Amino acid sequence: MSTEPPSSAGRTLADRLRSWPPERLARLMGERTDLGTPVPADSGQLASRAATRTSLLRALDLLTSAELLVLDALVVLGETSEDDLVATINADPAATRAAAHRLEDLALVWEAPQGLRPLTAVVELVASGAAGPGSGLLPVSVPRTPPADVEAALAGLSPEADRVVRVVDAHGGRGTTQGAGTGGPTDEDGPVAEALRAGVLRVAARERASGTVELPGEYGLALRGGRTTTSPVDVVPALDLGEREQRLVDRTASGAAAESVRLVEAVLEAWGTDPPSVLRSGGLAVRDLRATARDLGTDETVTALLLEVAGSAGLLAQGADRGGDAAWLPTPAYDAWTARTTAQRWSELAAAWLRSSRVPGLVGSRDSAGKAWNALVPELSSSLAVETRRAALAELAAQDEGAVLVEVETLVARVGWLRPRRPRLREDLVRWTLAEATTLGLCALGGIAGPARALLTDGPDAAARALDPLVPPPVEQVLVQADLTAVAPGPLTAEVARDLGLVADVESSGGGGVYRFTPASVRRGLDAGWSRDEVHDFLARVSATGVPQPLSYLVDDVARTHGRVRAGRASAFLRADDEATLGELLALSRTASLGLRRIAPTVLVTDVEIDELVLTLRDLGASPVVEAHDGTVRVVRPDRQRARVPRTRPAGQAGSPGAGAAPGETDAVAERERWEAAAQAVRAGDAAAAQRPAGVAPLSPSGSLAALREALEAGVSVHISYVDSHGASTQRHVRPRKVEGGTLTAWDHRVAAPRTFAVHRITAVARSREDAAPSGS
Repeated sequence: MSTEPPSSAGRTLADRLRSWPPERLARLMGERTDLGTPVPADSGQLASRAATRTSLLRALDLLTSAELLVLDALVVLGETSEDDLVATINADPAATRAAAHRLEDLALVWEAPQGLRPLTAVVELVASGAAGPGSGLLPVSVPRTPPADVEAALAGLSPEADRVVRVVDAHGGRGTTQGAGTGGPTDEDGPVAEALRAGVLRVAARERASGTVELPGEYGLALRGGRTTTSPVDVVPALDLGEREQRLVDRTASGAAAESVRLVEAVLEAWGTDPPSVLRSGGLAVRDLRATARDLGTDETVTALLLEVAGSAGLLAQGADRGGDAAWLPTPAYDAWTARTTAQRWSELAAAWLRSSRVPGLVGSRDSAGKAWNALVPELSSSLAVETRRAALAELAAQDEGAVLVEVETLVARVGWLRPRRPRLREDLVRWTLAEATTLGLCALGGIAGPARALLTDGPDAAARALDPLVPPPVEQVLVQADLTAVAPGPLTAEVARDLGLVADVESSGGGGVYRFTPASVRRGLDAGWSRDEVHDFLARVSATGVPQPLSYLVDDVARTHGRVRAGRASAFLRADDEATLGELLALSRTASLGLRRIAPTVLVTDVEIDELVLTLRDLGASPVVEAHDGTVRVVRPDRQRARVPRTRPAGQAGSPGAGAAPGETDAVAERERWEAAAQAVRAGDAAAAQRPAGVAPLSPSGSLAALREALEAGVSVHISYVDSHGASTQRHVRPRKVEGGTLTAWDHRVAAPRTFAVHRITAVARSREDAAPSGS
């Protein structure tokens, strides 16, 4: 049994939504996600949200150029049949019908009794230009000029006036002429004045001071032979494509994918022991970004991308360092991430990048105020980023395997046609998407890789399975050579790479890597608490070729001198079994600042703190170790620090540092189930609303808004109960004209003038009896 009130069947958007099946409602809320959060009480509230300016602007961002032009035509034509719309649009009829159905599915237009009709708020957006590029047609004159009068007015123009009108039409339906209708110096016999007198042009009401004139839509249609545009609107820009072997694209991309995983691990491992500070603005200092890029051997653009992706994946967040200051630290999720395979780790990073609203491409540029954008700053995001990334990659994925992009700008033009609103930012986002996807290993050589296709269609788990056979398995042994280098024949396991990086310096990175052993690197391992025997055992375990004699000698020589000098506190002291060793330190001019003094033949003391003393002596080439109170060696190793993050993550914050979806989460299934449940809740609300007295809105601001917007769309008057600023309640008979920003603008029948009312002061709304449809209609 239908829950639709018989008195308003088919007269408003809310009525149409009540007739939709739950599956269609779920699709609407799935595309316009702001409509379903929180879940609306019923179809009336859903329709009310769909008509708000903010929600409509977001919905317009989802439209293609063709769909925007069809919407523009509907605004000009008013309530019209689909056949008349097809006859007006210069496009393939099937494309026009598909665009109209898409607009209806997004609740931007609805099927009124006489045909398709755009929402009143949509008409206002298009008329004001806020909807973005359209056909150049402006809403028709009010009252509507009959077609015969339009043709007569155009035919009666002089050649000069006709030329001016056509110039205005060619420039989007608007033009500026000094003094036109503004009280300035106007040539009353000129062509502009002639067109204004004939009604073919009119002064733009909102831009009267600038002398802007506009061409009403019915005249524009007549000039174009009854069509909205002179050229077809459904021609999609073509991509400039070439061919490459898909296996080559996949292999190249897999190398970049493995390298991105290695770099993220390297930077987070380093920041776990020596984290950079958080700026007051919440971002990362430029000097820290440059230092990190230098350590990684990459440029700042790539480094900023990796840091932003790590933050979006939940591997990096703000925390407190050992001193309690705010710092950028790995999260506990990082430790779990390092335990996974390379393919799994990459799929998490790629999925986080794909769903993140962060815009790493802005790092280093300047905002409108001239301030440079820092990496990880909270404001570095855009609501367009996620959709633009998906749109760009989807266009590449739609091509045959082996097809690669030759000219990037053709993809920019294609996405610009698919999403024409805010074109400047979208163009940059498309270019950044290709560059970032190449760095992360989703694309290579201008083509999209197989794992990226799997990510787009089936999610992170499928992407990991597709990448796994393309990356070499991690190895646990290296080839140690007599020249004190070690060559990794492939990517090392996380544990081996971490330990090898402690006792050897990275000379080059890549699929494997080259490491060099030096006295300083071996001393670094001993400083971290390793004994000489532990270093030997590690080298014997990881070397596939045995340990060369020069390397064994190097370890023994460094271990022999390591710890010869021991530090304590006087504030601090130095002692050694060899008096000559301490004498050499006292004789050095560079130790004068330490204030060393001998208190025994084998003991020196100083007022300098022990940490500064040890670091200074190590810079001079000495190898002191710290001695505990009982004479044993105290190991001073940097503890790995982690940021504390909440156990649960607020919904909708996947783009913020420290947030990210759980590994293996089936986002598509969860979203579909969520919107299906929301649709069922709306249906339940409709059933409950059917039991209330017809035409009376709930006594809540949201209920009043829904009822007022229904009346606005239906073009009917309503009775409202209104409480004024003195607390007095009055009854008003009004016809709504605009509902926006918590304010109702309406024609008040009692005073025969327009009035404004605060929606939160309206306690009840009821349809006027004279405007109610007959029972059973």
